[in-house]
Amino acid sequence: MVYEATMCGNLMIISLVLNSKNLHTPMYFFISQLSISDILVTTDIVPNMLHILLHNGGTITFISCMTQFFFFCAAEVFECLLLTVMSYDRYVAICNPLHYTSIMTNTFCVKLFAMCWLVGIVVTIIFTVPPSMLYFCGPNIINHFFCDPIPFVELSCSDTFIVHLDFYILAVPILIIPVTIIVVSYTYIVLKIPSNTGRQKAFSTCSSHLTVVSIFYWTMFSVYVVPNKGQTLTISKILSLLYTVFTPLVNPIIYSLRNKDIKKAIQLWSHYH
Repeated sequence: MVYEATMCGNLMIISLVLNSKNLHTPMYFFISQLSISDILVTTDIVPNMLHILLHNGGTITFISCMTQFFFFCAAEVFECLLLTVMSYDRYVAICNPLHYTSIMTNTFCVKLFAMCWLVGIVVTIIFTVPPSMLYFCGPNIINHFFCDPIPFVELSCSDTFIVHLDFYILAVPILIIPVTIIVVSYTYIVLKIPSNTGRQKAFSTCSSHLTVVSIFYWTMFSVYVVPNKGQTLTISKILSLLYTVFTPLVNPIIYSLRNKDIKKAIQLWSHYH
């Protein structure tokens, strides 16, 4: 039911942005790309997870495991970068409204979107190649519901120091740099608007984005950046569920419930259908 709700919610957002003229703006273009990323993550993880739950375990080939790992990493890195681009979009809209249309042109938005995917794929290739070259002596049992990089690498009988180092060298900048840019963007928004009323109005328009960013980055930091020596495998699995299942489900809900334009588009759509 959660999987179906996730797919329906995100497909609804994409359909509304495509078919509603009042949603043909940079912000909604990026929201629709976020929905595509959420669909990719959910489809990559959940069907196989359901199979594992129904059969009290399951088998997956090495190639299938690496494929799942590749698409998962690509979508997550893309989402990290896309949320950063969305914060820049809000900064320009609030702090430089007169030049917004000349800065956030369709061409520029497509370039930003393409850059996010390009960087995501390049980083994912760098992430994926070292684990694929490891030796596995058995028992090859991943105590997780998907091919998460850390438990997967721990199964290897090779020296995994370089692989773990590679993970941390790439994971920290991919998470830290976007978070820094997001914080700087919202700091400039706060400094640019002197009055409390103006700040409240500005942050009410950004509340959906801030909520999504908080949920996404908190779970990612908890699993991949913060040392997890005291973290049990069960807690790690629950945190993984948050960004692979829960976040893709709530993203369209957050954007539809807290956005007047999307509410209006839904009402128009339901009226015509």
